[in-house]
Amino acid sequence: MLPRPATRSDRIAVNESLLRELIPAVTGVLVRRGADFATAEDAVQDALLKALATWPADPPDDPKGWLITAAWRKFLDATRAESSRLARENRLAAEPAPGPSDSSDTLQLYFLCAHPSLTPSSAVALTLRAVGGLTTRQIAEAYLVPEATMAQRISRAKRTVSAVKLDETGDVATVLRVLYLVFNEGYSGELDLAQEAIRLTRQVRALTPDEEVSGLLALMLLHHARRSARTTADGALVPLAEQDRSQWDTGMIAEGVTILQDALARDRLGEFQAQAAIAALHADARTVEETDWVQIVEWYDELDGLTDNPVIRLNRAVAVGEADGAQAGLAALEQVDREVPRHRAAEAYLRERAGDLEGAARLYADAARAASNLAERDHLTRQAARLNGLLRS
Repeated sequence: MLPRPATRSDRIAVNESLLRELIPAVTGVLVRRGADFATAEDAVQDALLKALATWPADPPDDPKGWLITAAWRKFLDATRAESSRLARENRLAAEPAPGPSDSSDTLQLYFLCAHPSLTPSSAVALTLRAVGGLTTRQIAEAYLVPEATMAQRISRAKRTVSAVKLDETGDVATVLRVLYLVFNEGYSGELDLAQEAIRLTRQVRALTPDEEVSGLLALMLLHHARRSARTTADGALVPLAEQDRSQWDTGMIAEGVTILQDALARDRLGEFQAQAAIAALHADARTVEETDWVQIVEWYDELDGLTDNPVIRLNRAVAVGEADGAQAGLAALEQVDREVPRHRAAEAYLRERAGDLEGAARLYADAARAASNLAERDHLTRQAARLNGLLRS
């Protein structure tokens, strides 16, 4: 059977996807040629709008070259009136024709958008706009803030990095932290930030052999594979042990495990690889009873050595409770600062398993009052009510 001819809507969809893939490379080329970052980013946005209007009817043979040319013209239009820009135009005449650019331009743009001088929220917003190609409105809707507020945040971020040179050495670890922040924001409205984070992390992985990039991509895939089983139809949280594992995306799990194994084989363990290994062990169990908790505790030990993070020690205590019994888990939890988020919830779970239903019910109620989001609060409240019901019966 012959494939059906592409409709106009098909071509538009393909163009939008391709456009977003090309954005960081095109912006990087403009900045490398001497454009300041803020003006370059604005010029690329203008070029994207022109592409969306013209490509469906007249697709270019060289999309990247088309975008570079269009964006550079927009940049020149915006700066031609300034005499100081004339020298830059002259340099353009000596440049080779637009074409494939060095992938380092794209990677440097990631470094710029995740620069340490930016706050985490500003770095995320700038990354989604300048690298991800999302509109200010889309980003504002994802963060549930007015579009004007997000526009101001992005403008401030661009001013902050305006003096940073694109050829300065960047930090991959900072880029990965920003991408993980994007992933953990989840999704809202029409914009799926988790999917966007996975797409951008795939792009970074194609640019650098850093094992932690692979570790982060594997971690995202392994977590995202369980997404449809994490909540009920009405939005209630479903704990890992109670999830319908037939809903997990086995293809995504297999891809995550393959990427992780490739990274681990290079024997340069990092935080994201260790977290992905724990996620892989959960994904590998056909039932909760088959979970290899002993190996999970061993990975938490590795992770604790890499991060010195109290949240990791709290999660390790829960894993110890599964591997060696609730009392062992409570003993491990005593070594964790009680002010660490979700400490009461973890203690409640372990005390219930140890048979202290009254103490567990009280702790679940305390944890619900301290919950940071509605779904978590409702889940913990239900746990407290369940145990109080058992105590009254």
